[in-house]
Amino acid sequence: MRVYVPLTLPGLAQAHKAGELGPGPLTAYAVTPGLREWYVSDDIEELEYAALSRAAAASLRMLAADPSVARRRVVVAVDVPDGAAVADPDGPLDPSSVGEVRIARAVALTKAAAVHADADDAEADVSAAAEALGAADHGDDDAQFVVDGAEDHELLWFGVQEIPALIG
Repeated sequence: MRVYVPLTLPGLAQAHKAGELGPGPLTAYAVTPGLREWYVSDDIEELEYAALSRAAAASLRMLAADPSVARRRVVVAVDVPDGAAVADPDGPLDPSSVGEVRIARAVALTKAAAVHADADDAEADVSAAAEALGAADHGDDDAQFVVDGAEDHELLWFGVQEIPALIG
């Protein structure tokens, strides 16, 4: 099963140094029954992109919680055994948790298929979105517009072997 683990650049550096994503439990995003129902599509590529987008939003929340880190969203795509990623069986009550799964243990970085990260030119919009996130959560439409501006930036694809250049 492909899961998408949200991180920050320092989190990616720590994973690279440790050789694993963890310790567990890890929060990740995947194509779950809830995501299928929410997204209403049978196209697996669209569903995978939706899960990646959910992880990017979680990465933005991590950035909002730590203003000292570089303002670039990071998501690691990892392949885990089907039973390793567990969704809430009752389904999410909070729409922001659609597609969310838990992985009980650390995952070796060798299981990573790719890293997705913002380009340098996205930093200003991502920074503004991280600052506006709290107000957007409280219903501020202008702040939500700023948050949506970060989503206009597509995450770039990087091979696992490119991690040293990303964190360097």
